[in-house]
Formats: sequence, structure tokens, C-alpha cells
Amino acid sequence: MFTLSEQWLILTQRLFSRHMEPAQGRGRSKGDLNMMSFPLLRAAKAALVSGIAATALTGCMGAGGAAPQLPSANFVANQEGPGEEYIIGPLDELQIFVWRNPELGGKVQVRPDGRITTPLITDMPAVGKTPTMLQQDIKLQLSQYITDPIVSVIVTSFNSTFSQQVRIVGATEKPASIPFRANMTVLDAMIAVGGLGEYAAGNKARLVRFDKGTGKQHEYALRLNDLIKRGDIKANVRLQPGDVIIIPESMF
Repeated sequence: MFTLSEQWLILTQRLFSRHMEPAQGRGRSKGDLNMMSFPLLRAAKAALVSGIAATALTGCMGAGGAAPQLPSANFVANQEGPGEEYIIGPLDELQIFVWRNPELGGKVQVRPDGRITTPLITDMPAVGKTPTMLQQDIKLQLSQYITDPIVSVIVTSFNSTFSQQVRIVGATEKPASIPFRANMTVLDAMIAVGGLGEYAAGNKARLVRFDKGTGKQHEYALRLNDLIKRGDIKANVRLQPGDVIIIPESMF
């Protein structure tokens, strides 16, 4: 790959050689050669510089790159289905049942440190577990006191972990962190926060998503103006637990 100066040198030599031979054969003077060659050289230089500038601009656009877009989602799911299993978070309220031993259960709230305390069980970690996992842990602890305990755990108030929430920040009416619901879309999230702010640049919004499989974070472009103000159904996309929607403000 030649540099700009190298390309200019090669092009100059070629043009000079092309006009030198006819000039020598017909006995043209040096002044005639210069008058013929210089306009051509100037035109060639302009074309070369314009071409390289265009290539550089294209390269810059590609390097910056527009964020990829997610596939469109229907306003209403074709088939309703359960989402990922719920993960218990701080301040969640739980109802614990122990069959034939009601005094060992009851209502408890997960502490900010992620633990719970029930009769006979002290400071058991609860955050990050599913209700089924916590149920098995409680059963194991109670097995020291009663035979084959049957335990059920029901989440009665949901606060969840950040990995189970959708966060909307930036130029919106009321930025918030909302619990993820099965089959949730961007439209549902925007309704929950009251839509776009007055100066929001909705079509420059980004969705940040963490890929658990690869351990990497990805960004996707959102077209919130098209979705909310123009009713473009193709701009509606499905959300996942842990998604973050960032809405910048317009410069004008």
C-alpha cells in the first residue's frame, strides 16, 4: 500500500514520461512541455487528493461505526411465555411455608446485605438465588431439627437484583429502574418512565446489554423517536433482564 506522497510521485513520473516522448519527437520546446504538463498534473493532483480524502472519510465512518440494531418485536407477543427464573434481590419480601410446622415459617424481608433470618435459621444468604434454590437451602438447615421438612418459598414483593431489572436513564420524563417482565419490549419500558423528555434525541438512544455467555458488553442502536412519535412498529425491540437504555439530549 503506497502512501500519499508515494502515489503522487508515481503519478507525476507517469504523466511526465507520457508527454516527454511526443515533445521530443516533434521538437517541442521546454516551455511547450511545461504548459501542457502542468494543467494535467494539477488536475491529476486534485483528483488524487479528492479520492484519498473520500477514502479516508469512508474509513473514519466505518471505524466509528453505527451501532448494530436489534430485530424488531411485535407490540404484543405472538405467544406468551415465562421469562428467566426469578432471582431474589435485596428488600424482596418472602413468604416461607413449612408444612405442619407453621411456627418455623412466616413473612420475612431480605435485608440490604442479602440475608434472611427465620426461626432456627440465622443469616442465611438469599440474594442471587431462585426461590427454589432458597427453598432447598432452608430445607437442608431445618433437617437438623425435624424429619423431612417440606418447605415452600413465595416472593410476595419484588425488588430484584439489577441483573433482573431494566434501567432507563437520560432524557426521559422520569428515569427509573423497573423490574423485568417476561416478553417486555422497549415500548413497555418507555411507557413505564413516561416517554421521552422534551429535548431527547430519541433516535440516538443506545441499549447496553451484557452477554453472560461471552462476558462482554454490547451496544445496540434504538430509534425511539420513530417508535414513539411516528409509530414505526419496526423500531420496537424485545428487552432482556439487565438491559440499560441510555437516551441522550439533543444539541439543538
